[in-house]
Amino acid sequence: MSIRPRSSPVRVAEIVPVTPFVKRFRLAATDASPLPRYSGGAHIVVEMRDGGVVRRNPYSLTSSPLHDGDYEISVQRAEVSRGGSVFMHDRVRVGDTLAVSAPVNLFMLDWRARKHVLVAGGIGITPFLAQMAQLSAEGRPFELHYCIRSPERGAYREALERCFPGHVRFYCASKGERLDVTQLVASQPLGTHLYVCGPTPLIDATLEAARAAGWPGHNLHAEHFAAPPSGTPFDVYLQRAGLRVYVGEHESLLEAIEAAGVEVPYLCRGGACGQCETAVLGCDGRLQHHDHWLTTADRAAGRKIMPCVSRFDGRELVLDL
Repeated sequence: MSIRPRSSPVRVAEIVPVTPFVKRFRLAATDASPLPRYSGGAHIVVEMRDGGVVRRNPYSLTSSPLHDGDYEISVQRAEVSRGGSVFMHDRVRVGDTLAVSAPVNLFMLDWRARKHVLVAGGIGITPFLAQMAQLSAEGRPFELHYCIRSPERGAYREALERCFPGHVRFYCASKGERLDVTQLVASQPLGTHLYVCGPTPLIDATLEAARAAGWPGHNLHAEHFAAPPSGTPFDVYLQRAGLRVYVGEHESLLEAIEAAGVEVPYLCRGGACGQCETAVLGCDGRLQHHDHWLTTADRAAGRKIMPCVSRFDGRELVLDL
C-alpha cells in the first residue's frame, strides 16, 4: 500500500544554536496538546512555504521518545543548499507555524540485539540522540562512535559526554583521529547490531567492513537521506494525468510533480523508503539514479525511477502518473 504522511500544523516554540552550523528547533502543537509518540530513529517531514515554492525536508527527531510533549529537530545549514536548510536557519522564527508529517521510523532499533553499536558522522548524529535515550533507559549495552570534522562541528558533543559517560568515543579529523571500522566490527560479540548514519562514504565503508567480517545482513542498519541533487532542467510527461511538467535546475522531480497538482506517495523524500517508486513508460535519454532503494538490475532495466532524488538527461521521459 502506498503511503503519504498526513501533515499537521505546529508552532516553533524555541530555536537554540547548537554549533555555528546547527540549530535545534522545538516544535509544539498549536493547541498545546502532546504530539504523537514515536520511537528512536524516527523522522518527520517539515513543510516550508518559501514564497511560491513548497519545500518538504525530512529531519530526525532528536528529543527523547520516552516523554509526551514537543518535538525537537536539528538542522545543519548546508554549504550547498537547495533552500530548505537556509530557510530554516534564516527565515524561521519563534512563534512561526510550520506543517509537519506524523513520525515515520525507517531506522528503528532491533530489540533482539545483545548489543548496539552506533556509528555517526557529522549531522548523522541526530537519529542516535533519541535512540541512546531509549537504550540508556532500558539498560541495554551500547556504544557510540562519532566522527566529526573539528570540535566546533561536533553537535551535542558535550551533552553526549555528560549524559552517556563511558558509552561515547569521538574521532576528530582536525586532530588526525580516524575510526578504524575494520577493527571496530571485528571486536564485537555475537548478536551485536550495527547502525550507521552520516556521509555516504562512511556508511559504505562501515557496511562493507561488517560484511567482509561475516556480519549477517539483518544485523546491519543504515539511514540514507540523500538530498536531491541539482542538475540540467528537463521535461517529464505524466501519462495518466496528461500533463507535461518542467523540472528546474534546483528542483527535484517529486517537487515539480507535486507543484503540478499530482500527488505521489512518500515517507522519507530521501531515496530510502521506496514509497515513491514510479514506473517509467518511456525514456529517450539517461536516467540519473541517486536513490538507495532500486537494485542494480532495476537501474539497468530503466523501467523504474525514484522521483524524490533522481533526475533525467535526455529528450523525453514518460512516467506512469
